[in-house]
Amino acid sequence: MADFGGDDTQAFRADAKAWLEANFPAELKADPAAQLAAAQGGKESPAAKQWREAMGSRGWGTPTWPAQYGGGGLSRAEARVLAEEMARIGARNPIGGMGVMMFGPTLVEYGTEELKRQHLPGIVTGSVRWCQGYSEPGAGSDLAGLQTRAEDKGDHYLVTGSKIWTSGANLADWCFCLVRTDTSKKHEGISFLLIDMKSPGVEVRPIRLINGTSPFCETFFTEVKVPKDQLFGPLNGGWTVAKRLLQFERDNISAGLGGGSIGAPVAALTVLHAAKDYVGVDEAGRLADPDLRRRVTEHLMEVRAFQLTVRRAADEAKAGNGPSAATSIMKYAGAKVAMDRNELIVEALGSSGLGWEGDGFDGPELAAVRTWLRSKGNSIEGGTSEINLNVVAKRVLALPDPKTTGALPAT
Repeated sequence: MADFGGDDTQAFRADAKAWLEANFPAELKADPAAQLAAAQGGKESPAAKQWREAMGSRGWGTPTWPAQYGGGGLSRAEARVLAEEMARIGARNPIGGMGVMMFGPTLVEYGTEELKRQHLPGIVTGSVRWCQGYSEPGAGSDLAGLQTRAEDKGDHYLVTGSKIWTSGANLADWCFCLVRTDTSKKHEGISFLLIDMKSPGVEVRPIRLINGTSPFCETFFTEVKVPKDQLFGPLNGGWTVAKRLLQFERDNISAGLGGGSIGAPVAALTVLHAAKDYVGVDEAGRLADPDLRRRVTEHLMEVRAFQLTVRRAADEAKAGNGPSAATSIMKYAGAKVAMDRNELIVEALGSSGLGWEGDGFDGPELAAVRTWLRSKGNSIEGGTSEINLNVVAKRVLALPDPKTTGALPAT
């Protein structure tokens, strides 16, 4: 790629525009749902595969990642221009998932050169999918209480235990996983292993959710052999790496929640369109229901403020070496925005928002109902809202911890 240098993005914009017009398949322009289905783990059409491979080979699926590992090597300004040009032609980034959102940025920061060379190419091309092995049946909010064991067997670790809520584990090629390598300590006894999901002893069972989908899974490890070169970070030092990854996770989830529910079915309806189409407008073109009009307006203002705040936080993170504990408030706010949006859509649909199946409901209506149900999990995944508020209280606002100091002083 040519060196466009500095803040002058005009030459880059022209290059990006020409490349996108030449490489974005015409079939996807006419079928945006095919892009969404592939991005959410559904069947990948030939056109969607062509688009993913083109973006991956260019490095533009991960535009700001280092070029030496297959990333785009773009500046943030150039990446923003690329996003604008993609939006202009209706193109979605076909490369995402947990490898991009969580593990990849952590690997760039903490990984050895060998691990970077092994795992980053598959992430930037979208050819390798990752899942997260953090939560366990008895270790969710108290993640450091995890009990999945990794025993040292000389040239490998032997992993036994189980994880739960492992999103996309049934589709994943690899898992970044927290395991206990020292039972005498809590936080200091945790290590971070990279596990090939095709290894003997790995079993995945999808969990069916209330909305009919199964994005989450139970994952069982029974004496799974993991080579020692797949230890990520120091032995018994996985907790530090895990916390950093959680910051990237909350940062990326919050950004996604501002525009749509992560992992939800494809919903074609927006709040404004649903309200206008199903409730109707008055002679001035305004929503006919003044109370709903007020709440929709307040919601859209909140969404815009949230999106601008996320953008500012991203710029600050770039200047200050990555996301901070402030990502917890972004995750909390993003979950609220997403749930409010879906509540308003279903309310606007009226009786059309009560359907589950049948000829009386069209695809967007059924998708809106399922998205609304799925969004209930937004305040749980990636750290519950309660946990995120605790992080903000302790690490951002520096409030006293009532567990160690007693009750908070009266205000």
